[in-house]
Amino acid sequence: MRKPAILLIAALAVTACGGGGEAASPSAPAGSASAPAAKSLDGVKIEIAAKWTGDEQANFEKVLTAFEAKTGADVIYASTGEDTGAYLGPRIEGGTPPDVAVLPQPGLVQQYADQNALKPLSAGVQKQIDDNYTPYWKELGSANGQVYGVLVKAAHKSMIWYRTAAFEDAGAAEATTWDDLIGKTAQTLADAGTPPFSLCGASGWTLTDLFENVYLSSAGPENYDKLAKHEIPWTDPSVTTALTKMAQIFGKPDFVLGGASGALQTDFPTCVTQVYGQKKAAMVIEADFVASSATQSGAVIGEDAKIMPFPTVGDTAPVVLGGDVAVALKDTPGAMALLEFMASKEGGEIWAKTPGYLSPNRNVSPDNYPSELTKQLAQTIISAGESVRYDMSDLAPSAFGGTDGKGEWKHLQDFLRDPADIKGTQEKLEADAAKSYKE
Repeated sequence: MRKPAILLIAALAVTACGGGGEAASPSAPAGSASAPAAKSLDGVKIEIAAKWTGDEQANFEKVLTAFEAKTGADVIYASTGEDTGAYLGPRIEGGTPPDVAVLPQPGLVQQYADQNALKPLSAGVQKQIDDNYTPYWKELGSANGQVYGVLVKAAHKSMIWYRTAAFEDAGAAEATTWDDLIGKTAQTLADAGTPPFSLCGASGWTLTDLFENVYLSSAGPENYDKLAKHEIPWTDPSVTTALTKMAQIFGKPDFVLGGASGALQTDFPTCVTQVYGQKKAAMVIEADFVASSATQSGAVIGEDAKIMPFPTVGDTAPVVLGGDVAVALKDTPGAMALLEFMASKEGGEIWAKTPGYLSPNRNVSPDNYPSELTKQLAQTIISAGESVRYDMSDLAPSAFGGTDGKGEWKHLQDFLRDPADIKGTQEKLEADAAKSYKE
């Protein structure tokens, strides 16, 4: 996986979210979701491989246990470790793949489909997808006109974490729009002597996350899809607009802890430590997994560490997700039954009751989650509906969107260093994108 496999920690099960006030107690919209029919799979062994270990594995195994109780199947879990491809490749080549695998990027769906390693999903699995997911997620799990995958776990990337004491001391308030974030919140903090942002510039993927949120909000979902597929060039005016907005942070030394040079020497999660452990800055722009590092720094989620939704830059409230896609490597009744259960409301709600999980399934009610924070994040996914989008850099060829020192990571780091060169940045992004997508 190109980005840390760190998710919300167990502490979130008992702490409350502060950002933006307490979430209401919303429920998922009524849908036509139905539980998959119980199938008799007595004595059938099903192997599933995924990257999760420790608490994440234990939580997922609760879903598998429920499936075993319902069907009589015997499910064997195998951990791939962080390099899913290194684990699956030899097994696929040797003709001994697991029945089901969970992939950390949708791009791997296309890769394995091109190798004829995946099996099209059964009608039963596809019904659960149609009942419980937006068409965008179905397309994301498809390749060459076939549906191969279902997104089963999400990471929420559209938020800004802040240190409560820094806001209170400066008299700063949460922002709902980008203009308020820059002109009011950040400026108030800077005027009070606290650098507003700790940027993790040494970890190039964090800059792609920032770009994706700004771009989705300012350019809209349709242009986001086009840029993700390289159907419009990186020299497009919509990219100019997004980079211009980012330059409003990058171009103000008093807005960035340590200035550009300091930010480019700060990795993730050090940028989180700078906010909550060292208390040197007020905000960090990153995903739900910031909770782990914030807690390790001694912050209490919902008290010392709060979140605000990523402010709107244009007409769209951005909701960008990462996540894991489950696919079948064997066309067996057991494999399809397990995927059908994982795609269902029933399976999602079992998983949702454990800490560290967010479901992209629109029929999994936020009421199932164990903390106010996860309830709030789950509701933003549901409320965003068709506007939710997957992390763009993880959809791109790895050479462009996921390699340290190359492509998007490098050029956005260079842009942080010289935010005045918007045109040059776009030209370099486009040159590398054109080469990578062609290859």
